[in-house]
Amino acid sequence: MTLDQRPAVRRVLIITLLLNLFVMGLKAFLGWKTGSLSLLADALHSVTDSANNILGLLTSRLASPYPDRDHPYGHQKFDAVGALAIAAFLGIACFEILQSAIGRLLRPGRPVRLDGPELWLLLVVLGVNIFVAFYERREGIRVGSQILIADAKHTMSDIWVTILVLAGLIGVWSGWQWLDVALSFPVALLVFVSAWSVLRSNLPWLVDEMAIAPEAIHSAVMEVPGVLNCHSIASRGLIGRQVFIEMHLVTQAQDVETAHGITEAIEAKLQERYGPSRVLIHVEPPAYKSAEISYGSEDSDA
Repeated sequence: MTLDQRPAVRRVLIITLLLNLFVMGLKAFLGWKTGSLSLLADALHSVTDSANNILGLLTSRLASPYPDRDHPYGHQKFDAVGALAIAAFLGIACFEILQSAIGRLLRPGRPVRLDGPELWLLLVVLGVNIFVAFYERREGIRVGSQILIADAKHTMSDIWVTILVLAGLIGVWSGWQWLDVALSFPVALLVFVSAWSVLRSNLPWLVDEMAIAPEAIHSAVMEVPGVLNCHSIASRGLIGRQVFIEMHLVTQAQDVETAHGITEAIEAKLQERYGPSRVLIHVEPPAYKSAEISYGSEDSDA
């Protein structure tokens, strides 16, 4: 069974896009009005939030879970590609922030001018960011969308960035002008950490890393009546979205119809345990029984 959660993903992305545009505009206005480099850098970070939402809307249209002639395994890796593009946007934002901070150190500009109302508006921005991050993460986990989870991590980094900027501007308000430039560097570091987190969580899916431990699949299959042996197990994909499982099977069946019934029972069991899955089972004669549960085991090296 294949689940298409793209309508739910698009709805969440549209809501967060509108909120991120509001946050971006407010930060840019306050940064321009006060002359704060850290606040302008934060606004640049928020530009990537909106760009990520637009990118997510595009990739969610492409990431259909249903197979076709050209993509017999579905199109869901477009979702992971979109998440990697988010990491690229974050990398660009990190570079721009560092470039601006170093430029300000070499060529100091006008001092930052800050009043009480600007600080209150930043608290509003912080509240919106917190809502977006937790809302998007909750919905991403619920529908199993990597693009939403990745974007929520990005927004979570935006929360810490805004907290840092707010703390720095309070210091500037107290007369410590150097804090504005100094805090631009940890802001850039947080952006980089967020980019690395998104990259690390999506690469395994793109390179077909093991989705389920072969020992767990073996244990589940051996519980099915009529199974003698299960080996050469492989899996890829993402649990909760779509998992592809392959195995070689030895059964007690004496005819094709009985063997087919056993394989259907295995497919139903794996479907119940691991969610949407496509299982390919190669039935073998009893003489092909093997102790090699998966690939690259010690048995295969012997």
